Amino acid sequence: MFDFFKPASAKERLPDEQVDAEYKKLRLQVFLGIFIGYAGYYLIRKNFSLAIPYLTEEGFSKGELGLALSAISIAYGISKFVMGTVSDRSNARYFLATGLILSAIINLSIGFIPFFTSSIAIMFVMLFLNGWVQGMGWPPSGRTLVHWFSVSERGGKTAIWNVAHNVGGGLMAPLAIAGVSIVTTYFGASFAGYEGIFILPALVAIVVALVAFLLMRDTPQSVGLPPIEEYRNDYPSKSKKTFETELTTKEILFKYVLNNKWVWTIAIANVFVYFVRYGVLDWAPTYLSEEKGFNMEESSLAYFLYEWAGIPGTLLCGYISDKVFKGRRGPAGVVFMLGVLVAVVVYWLNPAGNPMIDNAALIAIGFLIYGPVMLIGLQALDYVPKKAAGTAAGLTGLFGYLGGAVMANALLGYIVQFASWDAGFMLLTGSCVLAVILFAFTWNVKGQEVVKHH
Repeated sequence: MFDFFKPASAKERLPDEQVDAEYKKLRLQVFLGIFIGYAGYYLIRKNFSLAIPYLTEEGFSKGELGLALSAISIAYGISKFVMGTVSDRSNARYFLATGLILSAIINLSIGFIPFFTSSIAIMFVMLFLNGWVQGMGWPPSGRTLVHWFSVSERGGKTAIWNVAHNVGGGLMAPLAIAGVSIVTTYFGASFAGYEGIFILPALVAIVVALVAFLLMRDTPQSVGLPPIEEYRNDYPSKSKKTFETELTTKEILFKYVLNNKWVWTIAIANVFVYFVRYGVLDWAPTYLSEEKGFNMEESSLAYFLYEWAGIPGTLLCGYISDKVFKGRRGPAGVVFMLGVLVAVVVYWLNPAGNPMIDNAALIAIGFLIYGPVMLIGLQALDYVPKKAAGTAAGLTGLFGYLGGAVMANALLGYIVQFASWDAGFMLLTGSCVLAVILFAFTWNVKGQEVVKHH
């Protein structure tokens, strides 16, 4: 099994006069491969939430379906870490495409086989499996970014790539709705209709996986090119060393990740960033209707604006961390999280009956929160050798999903239910402050300078 994923071995170096043209062509091609491939993962990650209204009509309760849905976050959080350690010793091209095809097969099974939606336990298992293979998308993309883009340009490039999840997430709903109408029109006799939510996006995802596979390559050396640091004369440290040796899992974990205080700092920061991200996003429709008198259309528009405002915000954040702060990610994190803090307080204290301000606050939170989400992944790539990138990013993801996302769903729900929305907003505000403090600790920490001290 693991032979199939083995990193591609180095090829004989191309003649010098061919290197520049080949590098330029392949960098664009590989980048498109991970962008399209990662967007593909989002076509088949959260479809189940669109099927919930249909499944409640079949007699399942919202609580039960919410429990089934939580399987994705739990599995994804653990898998991002476990699969991260596997992907650091794998060929990114094979790894990313395999995960996407497996996820598509699981979605097709849910759509085509009625047994898989017959009980909550079975749905939980299927969604857990889907969450698990979904964890095969981020790590190979991270591995690709660190091998093809050097430290001083990585912020901007990672930010552009990170937009793939807003693009894929944005395309999922129209595809799912088209799927429902196709299934209802042509196969109405044998299907209920909602199966199309899983079937059409999964078929598109298989095509996307093949396209990503055709575009991607593993490392520059595997196609006869020099390491990126040498090509761009952009070394992470003054010694002009590059980190090209493949590491064992033990070395990756114990030498570079688990005893690296900066990786732990950003992993803990990620709990608070994710808590704010999902605390605001997942509860926006409920809060806006209960407290601010929004109707369904108004609150779903606010939800959509929040997601899409993340695109320019992420790009700006990556650009600032590269150009203004010269590769230091901490200051950009502090600036953006302070902005989130102000917007959360405005959103909370704005009296009912002023939807303009509520929408503006939500757009501001969406614009500002996705930058820090991206920065933490980027810092994880910066703070370890290239060959340990997936593991470090996986550890921060584990904290973000199991600490932040699950807490935002369960804990915040109970606090609002038993105390009040004010108590919930106090938690969100406190989380913003703690995230600012943790980012501030990394203010002067720059990329691979951390690595050379190990």
